[in-house]
Amino acid sequence: MPPRPAGSRPTLSLVAKTAGTSVPTVSKVLRGGTDVSAETRAKVMEAVQAVGYTRRAGAKSEKGRDESGGLSQVLDLVVTHFEGSWANLLIAGVGREAAAAGLDVVLTLAQPQGDWVSRLLRRRTIGVIGTLVDPASQQFGALFAAGVPVVLIDPMSTPPSGVASVGVANWEGGRMAGEHLLSLGHERMGVVAGHARHLFSRARVDGFRAAADTTAAGTATVSVAHGAWNRAKAVTATHALLDGDPGITGIFACADSMALGVYDALAARGLRIPEDISVIGFDDLPEAQYITPGLTTVRQPSTELGAAAVKLLIELSRGEDGAARSPARMELATELVLRASTGPVPADAPPPR
Repeated sequence: MPPRPAGSRPTLSLVAKTAGTSVPTVSKVLRGGTDVSAETRAKVMEAVQAVGYTRRAGAKSEKGRDESGGLSQVLDLVVTHFEGSWANLLIAGVGREAAAAGLDVVLTLAQPQGDWVSRLLRRRTIGVIGTLVDPASQQFGALFAAGVPVVLIDPMSTPPSGVASVGVANWEGGRMAGEHLLSLGHERMGVVAGHARHLFSRARVDGFRAAADTTAAGTATVSVAHGAWNRAKAVTATHALLDGDPGITGIFACADSMALGVYDALAARGLRIPEDISVIGFDDLPEAQYITPGLTTVRQPSTELGAAAVKLLIELSRGEDGAARSPARMELATELVLRASTGPVPADAPPPR
């Protein structure tokens, strides 16, 4: 990458030089132009990410304007998958808030190898809400570089400076889960986490560990296995936890979908919930009420998350002072929902290690 003077701002010229192309070509890519080869488009997106180019704050743009020059009536919701109750709840929140604001929602599947970003750049959109996505990807780098307003919902990795995000109190939710199990006498505990690299999974695990670390006796132990947000993989993770420490009496699943896998694994081992092992989840999906026993879980306000993201995106797209001054993270509270899957530590449980 060509060097630039210390403290200088990356320019389109630097992007073009890095990509080995021209400034007009870079501009075409950032407008979603169709008359650019896939190879050139990829080089430009790589260069944008490499030099850290973003469109200058306050620069004029026709993005988000309709034919009459007013605000567009469309926003884009970008996701990596549509499956699952959590995604459905969030999409419902986005849809309801958008409809109340007179906006339509375009639902875009962010396939890693697809050219969804160029299609999005060609649309007259007020901006993008991204969920279940990695803001460090080249595609999102192109959105940031093009100056498209973006609001991320609990991003997987740390977003670029100045990019707005909405999420829940993941660390606090993990802490509540830990404190609940500790209050019931559980001191040998397991966690079925999501992905080790996902910020929200790490925050939930860290909060749970923090609760265990602050016990008066300091004897609580926490074992962690990763279930990749998947029911079947959570089964494998649960078996790994119990094979490693058969004395575990309480398990925290970092998502209700993985808690279902914990139930499956415990049933396969002939263990009862909560008489032998207590289970607590995270999300409060509809399934948490329907399984037997009902799942104690940490509720995150999934529908409210979607609505909050729409409100913030509208503020950003209009350039409202509050949003422009502080496009930081907005965090919604989590709360503990008690059901029948947690109970006192078994009387014959082995002592802490």
